[in-house]
Amino acid sequence: MEMHQIRYFLAVCETLNFTRAAEACNVTQPALTRAIQKLEEELGGLLFRRERSLSHLTDLGRLMRPRLERVLAQTEEAKATASSFLTLDNAPLNLGVMCTVGATRFVGFLADFQARHEGIELSVMEGVPGRLASLLEEGAIDVAVMAQPEPFSERMNVHPLYTERFLVAVPVGHRLEGKNAIQLADLEGESYLSRVNCEYRDHIRQMRERQNVNIRYAFRSERDDWIQTLVAAGMGFCILPETLPCLPGIVTRPLLDPEITREVSLVTMSGRRFSPAASTLVRALKSFRWSGGTGMAERPGAA
Repeated sequence: MEMHQIRYFLAVCETLNFTRAAEACNVTQPALTRAIQKLEEELGGLLFRRERSLSHLTDLGRLMRPRLERVLAQTEEAKATASSFLTLDNAPLNLGVMCTVGATRFVGFLADFQARHEGIELSVMEGVPGRLASLLEEGAIDVAVMAQPEPFSERMNVHPLYTERFLVAVPVGHRLEGKNAIQLADLEGESYLSRVNCEYRDHIRQMRERQNVNIRYAFRSERDDWIQTLVAAGMGFCILPETLPCLPGIVTRPLLDPEITREVSLVTMSGRRFSPAASTLVRALKSFRWSGGTGMAERPGAA
């Protein structure tokens, strides 16, 4: 069964005249008649009874009409969906973003991307690097933006976007507020508020242990707003990336000796072919000039 046979059949259903149906379909009447005869052969019975200038649906024809109308409608819908996807009109796309980056870090990029590519429906999913890597492998997300202290899997393509330092956050009035920079040794005996989702948490802990710096774990949370609220309340310090927005009542200082930085990268699966929308997103992420952090500037055209 071919789609033109279905279209010809439905045209005759509408006109009940083979000549007018052929004109509506821009084909000759013999071509239309042959196509319907082939359809009847495939279905095993007559679809029309011809009576002079008019034709009438048989019982089989009446049974087939709504079913073939649905087939044609679904086919046209599938074509329209494919066309929209390929031309970036209502094209769905899933972007994974490391939760320690957060939405505020992406405001500039998302605004610029939406303005340039209104036809792409972008969904953002947050997660820790391990979860984002799994979602990439499963195909649940098309692209990920994340960082981790250890090398990425060889199965992944990695393109650096920007680098940023880690800072120590303390409450206003803290004894370390007057320093221009803070060393790990300066944190001896302090109460630590742990950001559980920080991908460098274990890396920082190992550095602290190598320097024999003892601190007291006062609180752990997956939520940065909780941790910062407790810092502002004077309950301890935390360590966070420099572009993470801070609540009032907090001061931040660079962490030195050692300085700890993270490289936030665009990550995709090696060998996986991109959809047109995903290719557009990858190009946009690579060309965007990320603001803030180390070695970053404003997007093109900005003052």
